[in-house]
Amino acid sequence: MRLLFIIFLAVLSIPSSSSCLAQAADHASPEKLGSVTFTTSCSPAVQPQFNRAVALMHSFQFARAIEAFHTILSTDPSCSMAWWGIALSNWGNPFATGLKQPAQLEQGFKAVTSARAANPKTPRERAYVDAVAHLFAVSASVDQRPRVLAYESAMSAVTAAYPDDTEAAIFYALAVASAADPTDKTYARQLKAGKILDDLYVRYPDHPGLAHYIIHAYDVPPLASRAIAAAKHYGEIAPSTSHALHMPSHTFTRLGDWRDSIVANIASAAAARSAGQPAEELHASDYLEYAYLQTGQDGAARRVLESNVQIFAHFDPAELIGGAASPAAAYFAHAAIPARYALERQAWAEAAMLVTTPSPYPHTVSITYFARGLGAAHLKDIATARAAIEAIKQCRQKLLTAKELYWANQVEIQRLEVVAWLAFAQGKPEDALAGMRTAAEMEDKTEKSAITPGPLAPARELLGDLLLELKRPSEALKEFEATLMKEPNRFRSLYGAAQAAKQSGDREKAQTYFKTLAKVGENADQPGRPELAETQSELRQK
Repeated sequence: MRLLFIIFLAVLSIPSSSSCLAQAADHASPEKLGSVTFTTSCSPAVQPQFNRAVALMHSFQFARAIEAFHTILSTDPSCSMAWWGIALSNWGNPFATGLKQPAQLEQGFKAVTSARAANPKTPRERAYVDAVAHLFAVSASVDQRPRVLAYESAMSAVTAAYPDDTEAAIFYALAVASAADPTDKTYARQLKAGKILDDLYVRYPDHPGLAHYIIHAYDVPPLASRAIAAAKHYGEIAPSTSHALHMPSHTFTRLGDWRDSIVANIASAAAARSAGQPAEELHASDYLEYAYLQTGQDGAARRVLESNVQIFAHFDPAELIGGAASPAAAYFAHAAIPARYALERQAWAEAAMLVTTPSPYPHTVSITYFARGLGAAHLKDIATARAAIEAIKQCRQKLLTAKELYWANQVEIQRLEVVAWLAFAQGKPEDALAGMRTAAEMEDKTEKSAITPGPLAPARELLGDLLLELKRPSEALKEFEATLMKEPNRFRSLYGAAQAAKQSGDREKAQTYFKTLAKVGENADQPGRPELAETQSELRQK
C-alpha cells in the first residue's frame, strides 16, 4: 500500500489495454477502470463505451457514468440499456445511509420511462429495466425500504433466469449487501452477498465491482478480515477513480491498520481534488483525519483540519449526483473533522467552542453539538452542555419527522452520552453510569454507517472513561476491551485499557496495552501527546 499513490500517478500516464479494459473513448485521457463485459443488444460500435460506463458505475462514479451513457445514446438512440444505466446511476451510492432526495427519484423515474419508451430489445434487457423501476416507481407513496427490497427481489429473478450473466449476479449481490439491516448481528445479508462476490472474484480478479462490493459486504467488525485481498487490490484495478483508492481504507480502518489507511486516503483525496470532486475529497479527508489521530500524528491531523475549510468552500450542495460521496457525506465530513480533532485529543475547551455549519442534514449538525456538549460537560460548563443537549434533541426530532430513523437513533445515542457526562459533572455518578450504559447498549445494537470511519467517541470507551473517573478500573477495563473488539488499535481505548489494567493491579496486561499503544504511535509527533510520553515511561520501568 505504500506504493499506492505512486502507482496512481504512474497509471495516469500509462494507457490501459484496449482489448480487455473498460476505457475512455478519448485516448488522450487514458484511464484504468478495471475489466468489465456487459453484453447488450445496442450497436456493436458502442459496446466498448457501454463497458466503460458500467465500470464507472461499479466504482460509484455516477456523474461520469451518466455522461457516458448519454454519449452512447447520441450514437445509438435505441439503446434502452443506456437509460437503465442512467436510472441506476441516479440512485447514487446504495450504501449511503438515509433517504434519497426527491430530485434523484425524479431523474431516475424519467430514465426508466425513457428506457421503456426505447422498447428493450430482449427479455433480459426488459428484466433489467423492470428491476430498476422498483427503486423509483410510485416513490411518493411507497417507503424507500420496500422499494429497495423489491429491487433486490427483481435482481434475484434476473440472476435465476440468466445464470450465466455475471453482471446480473454482481448487481444482485450489491442489492443484497446494501439492503442489510444495521441491527442484524447475524450479518446474514452481508455473508450471502459476500459468498456470491467471493466466488466470482476468483474468476474475474480485475472486475472493479467485485473488489469494491466485497469490501462493502464485509465492512463490519467480525467480517472485515475477509476483505483484505480485495482491499489490497481494488486501488490497482481502478486507480483512475478516487473512490477505488479510498475504499480499501474501510477495511484498513476496521482492522486498525492506520498506516495503509493513511496512504490510501492521501491518494484518494489527491485524485478527488484533481477530478474536481470536493465531496469525495472531504469523505477521504475524514477517514484520513481519523487515522492520523489514532497514530498521534496531530500535526498532520491539524493540516487536514485546515484544508477541510478550503475544500468545503468549493463544494456545491446542489450537485446531488457526483461520485460515491453524497452532499450529506460532505456535510458530515466537514462537521466530523473538527469534532474528531478536539475529542480525540481530549481538548475539551476546543470542543466546547466549535461552531456549527448550517446543513439540510440534522445529523451532521448534531455532530458539532455533541462535541460541544461533551467538551462543556468535562469543563463543568453546565449552561453550554444543557444548550447542546437541547440542540441535539431538536436535531433528532427533525430526523424523526423526516423518517430518517437510522440517524435519529445515532443522534439519540449522542444525546444520552452528553446527558450522562453532564450528570457526572453535577455530582450524580449513578445517573451518569445508567445513562452511559443505555447509550452503550443502543450502540451495540446497530452498526456505523459507511459514511464514517468510526464513532466520534465510542459509547463503551466513554463508559470506560467514566468508570475510571469513579475509581472502578476493573469494570473500566472490560469496557475498553469491548471497544477494542470493534475498533482495534484505537488510541484512546488502548490508553484507557492500559490505565485500567495498571490501576487494577494487572501489570502484565497493562504492559501489553502500553506496548500496543507504543507501536500504534511509533510515527507520532515528537514531542507529542502526554499519553505517549507516559507510555514510554511505563515501558522503561518494566
